[in-house]
Amino acid sequence: MAHKPPHYYVPAQSHWPIIGSIGLCLLVLGIINIIHQNSIGYYLLLGGGLTLIVMMVGWFSAVIRESQQGLYSEQLDRSFRWGMVWFIFSEVMFFAAFFGALFYARMLAVPWLGGIGDKASTHMLWENFHATWPLLNNPDPSKFPSTLHAMSAWGIPTLNTLILLSSGVTVTWAHHALKNNHRLQLIIGLAITILLGITFLSFQVYEYREAYTELNLKLSTGIYGSTFFMLTGFHGAHVAVGALMLTVMLLRCLVGHFTPEKHFGFEAAAWYWHFVDVVWLMLFIFVYWL
Repeated sequence: MAHKPPHYYVPAQSHWPIIGSIGLCLLVLGIINIIHQNSIGYYLLLGGGLTLIVMMVGWFSAVIRESQQGLYSEQLDRSFRWGMVWFIFSEVMFFAAFFGALFYARMLAVPWLGGIGDKASTHMLWENFHATWPLLNNPDPSKFPSTLHAMSAWGIPTLNTLILLSSGVTVTWAHHALKNNHRLQLIIGLAITILLGITFLSFQVYEYREAYTELNLKLSTGIYGSTFFMLTGFHGAHVAVGALMLTVMLLRCLVGHFTPEKHFGFEAAAWYWHFVDVVWLMLFIFVYWL
């Protein structure tokens, strides 16, 4: 009897990609209008967000149904894995751009500004200018409010580092439990990981509130404020996405999805979570500590 070659499932045409494109378009239009202080921007942003939620629920549900029906072969599994690898690589490049901006400001731009003219004459740029990082003093405090002092690495940032490192351990524990078919440990490990992610975000919200109200640290307070919030804010958004992905994995585990041999959906979420952990370690070192 001839060996039957593995099949490669080609999904039917879907309307979800175009719906996702419409949602992204609405999001971008909303952000542009908010920047230009047009009130319609908030409605566009809300519409885009809701459209994306509908798209994700519908599209992911279709993929889960196809997987549960056994339509995906080993070849398609490899395609999914490469797709996730390139997605995470694109996220690495995303953060590399922001880290590059931070390093450029710290290592090149600020020292270069400090070398303009006579170094003993600090008014060459503005009075009381000091070429040190973080750059806290601005030329005209009435137009450009200054930050009181830099964010400390100790306290909430250190606690959040311990939280994310612990979450990396718990999600790995859950993964090993899945491979050994220990369903209770799998569910407990996933639940703890999600709880740690939510705790991290809660502490970050508290930190932002303190930065705004007590330190006057905002996006508008110079290069230090803009780089701080761009890096930590986008990372917080990735933590939220990762926690959402793990929540979906937890719900799937509760209804009996995944086997020790086939569980790439779980692995993809775990890969993403480890990526989030590594980015935070770099943030803690280069944004808070050094």
